Amino acid sequence: MGGCFSKPKPVELKIEVVLPEKERGKEELSASGKGSPRAYQGNGTARHFHTEERLPAPHPYPGAQDCVEAAICHVKDLENGQMREVELGWGKVLLVKDNGEFHALGHKCPHYGAPLVKGVLSRGRVRCPWHGACFNIGTGDLEDFPGLDSLHKFQVKIEKEKVYVRASKQALQLQRRTKVMAKCISPSAGHSSSTNVLIVGAGAAGLVCAETLRQEGFSDRIVLCTLDRHLPYDRPKLSKSLDAQPEQLALRPKEFFRAYGIEVLTEAQVVTVDVRNKKVVFKDGFKLEYSKLLLAPGSSPKMLSCKGKEVENVFTIRTPEDANRVVRLARGRNAVVVGAGFLGMEVAAYLTEKAHSVSVVELEETPFRRFLGERVGRALMKMFENNRVKFYMQTEVSELRAQEGKLKEVVLKSSKVVRADVCVVGIGAVPATGFLRQSSINLDSRGFIPVNKMMQTNVPGVFAAGDAVTFPLTWRNNRKVNIPHWQMAHAQGRVAAQNMLAQEAEISTVPYLWTAMFGKSLRYAGYGEGFDDVIIQGDLEELKFVAFYTKGDEVIAVASMNYDPIVSKVAEVLASGRAIRKREVETGDMSWLTGKGS
Repeated sequence: MGGCFSKPKPVELKIEVVLPEKERGKEELSASGKGSPRAYQGNGTARHFHTEERLPAPHPYPGAQDCVEAAICHVKDLENGQMREVELGWGKVLLVKDNGEFHALGHKCPHYGAPLVKGVLSRGRVRCPWHGACFNIGTGDLEDFPGLDSLHKFQVKIEKEKVYVRASKQALQLQRRTKVMAKCISPSAGHSSSTNVLIVGAGAAGLVCAETLRQEGFSDRIVLCTLDRHLPYDRPKLSKSLDAQPEQLALRPKEFFRAYGIEVLTEAQVVTVDVRNKKVVFKDGFKLEYSKLLLAPGSSPKMLSCKGKEVENVFTIRTPEDANRVVRLARGRNAVVVGAGFLGMEVAAYLTEKAHSVSVVELEETPFRRFLGERVGRALMKMFENNRVKFYMQTEVSELRAQEGKLKEVVLKSSKVVRADVCVVGIGAVPATGFLRQSSINLDSRGFIPVNKMMQTNVPGVFAAGDAVTFPLTWRNNRKVNIPHWQMAHAQGRVAAQNMLAQEAEISTVPYLWTAMFGKSLRYAGYGEGFDDVIIQGDLEELKFVAFYTKGDEVIAVASMNYDPIVSKVAEVLASGRAIRKREVETGDMSWLTGKGS
């Protein structure tokens, strides 16, 4: 460990006003040096183009601004591999010492605001302790997901063995940096029936693909189309915060899309893809030609097939409107959740403070059994029971009974009858690829789109990403898998964009997911399908534990609660290509994990 961290006395502080005109000019130009994109207009069909007139979010260098420079420590205050969060002027910075060099960065993860000082420093990057996003310490750039923005990188200099950091007031306060992007210079943008890049699906994969293209200097037309009525939003929050409004969930403000020439077609359903003529057809008959195509349609939730399935007040959670209606109907009434997977359990946890009663119906013995194992599942089940959730396990719904057309009772195959005014169904999903069945794009027997490591389908120029694909998982011997995780969709969208630009990128990220219930977060990294043993360290009853999932002699996944940053550390080890052996986790000695970054 390093020595005592202390500020030199006296602290040397400089504040000045600067006019970084050169920096402003650099950011305002597109890749071609031309100006801002054209305004979008509809083309006479039933398309909804978002065409707001405001400018992008405040620029990191908006003109005259305050800057601060201070000596914040002695060069010997940090050892190699150490990080410290230090105060500077109007905010804080993350100070990192790596290979003898100091780096100063934004101190919070732009995704959900996690303190990066509690993360993992390894291989020239810092990994977020909460959700696994990775940032290059030399540039601040986002290298692995989730999230869209990077960190600010601040100037560092060494004088008389003191470390000085210089930063602008705005950068210290914003704690996020959007990468420089090209702007659309296509003269036909918004008026033509053809586009250079068409992206079907505006979830994480679709949005990241569009942003990556602009970040890489692509300045031709990009069109995103979505079934939703909203611009891209944070879908994982739907089941964790059911009363969140669309504007609260938005991943980017409306003006962002216009500023960078990313057209968004909402309520746009693709019904046919003609790969021979490079054309898609929408439900209303509108046709759009493309040069490159990304398929990121996501998945469709499964519904119940029992008697009474048509009654009112039975929902799946796919849109903000779905979630909002569930909350309104559940207040002070009886709620039933069918399915004890992540979505179902998140909904159940949220409704405990809203509904009169919350019941969960599940076919398995314990929640999360196939994913987290019996012991972890039982510990989480007990947490729910302590929060007045009633479980009906090892049974299914046989009938939904209504009164005046509205749900009143859920009848189980075990013959039990559960009072219900609203029911949420979370029993899985299927890939939303029905519109591809008549195309020459390959689908597997379950309807997924197989892709290679470059996210390419069997058709040249057609890529696919997100929940609807199967792809080779590098560190599991290229096994073809489907991983419907928010983080994975980000990574796949970026790889698809890079390969549209012939960069020959390959998907190599380690899967990372999380859930939040009753104020507690469970984190998970790896791919644990087929695990044959679970090694648990810590205390399951106290919900302070780490669980290692093994297959044979190898650790293939890890889950934890109240044990940060263990999951991020394991993810970083797996990302480095190193195998973790079962014997390493059986002893309880985790020095191999908790030491300095690999």
